[in-house]
Amino acid sequence: MRVALTGAGGMLGFAVKKVFSDIEIVEFPHKGLDVTVLDDTVRKIKDAAPDFLIHAAAFTDVDRCESEPEKAYLVNGIGTRNIAMACEEIKCPVVYISSDYVFDGCKGVPYDEWDSPNPVNIYGLSKLMGERFVTMLTNRFYIIRTSWLFGMNGKNFVDTIIKLLSERESVEVVNDQVGCPTHTLDLARKIREITGKGYGVYHVTNSGNCSWYDFAVEIAARKGVKKRIVPVTSEKFRRPAGRPAFSVLGSTFLELEGMEGPGRWQDALDEYLKINNS
Repeated sequence: MRVALTGAGGMLGFAVKKVFSDIEIVEFPHKGLDVTVLDDTVRKIKDAAPDFLIHAAAFTDVDRCESEPEKAYLVNGIGTRNIAMACEEIKCPVVYISSDYVFDGCKGVPYDEWDSPNPVNIYGLSKLMGERFVTMLTNRFYIIRTSWLFGMNGKNFVDTIIKLLSERESVEVVNDQVGCPTHTLDLARKIREITGKGYGVYHVTNSGNCSWYDFAVEIAARKGVKKRIVPVTSEKFRRPAGRPAFSVLGSTFLELEGMEGPGRWQDALDEYLKINNS
């Protein structure tokens, strides 16, 4: 078994390499593969001859995507098209990592896999472009939507809150955006379980949901920090890119395939903090 992995140097790539440590992994970090160049992408993936490919590489800076839309469309859209074309040429299934930000957040209850996407920012639109290219260009695909990732080897909300609490007497955090915090290790474990099952679209997050404010309060409590965390609205904490107000993902397809979703996000946070402190 040989697995190709784009984005191998990133946060999710780091977790995938740990979970798939007993399998041969062909790593494609950012500097090793420019997914925006079709010929180079096809050649390198053909040479690697993987049994399946996990496409975790992406331009994930949501606010920068607003000021650099061409880069977002090129990397997340055209880059994914090139990956799909390369995989189809060698009959290799592709696992494409997508996002809760393909939804507008107006539904008010968890999104199922068949709900219609309607992104409210450039990042979400570019990830949806990637989804569309995958479904058009190959029949061998797993589209895995996830959300609010945190883990080792990358910038994440947990580390940011811990740092801010160490530097300030109080921290403002938005309380009107609700989603599902997801540990990269739990996502990687579920990716391994899903591959080999039926092709299609899957939602994979830790169970439960919270606001960013709730998440920050839990982080502070687990670190024993007793500083003020102040809930604020998105309107007060304005950023270049809009965010969906309620982007909770329901894992209906996992259940239909007889698989359990990852555990509670609170337990995932405990695991991450334990690993990060060791």
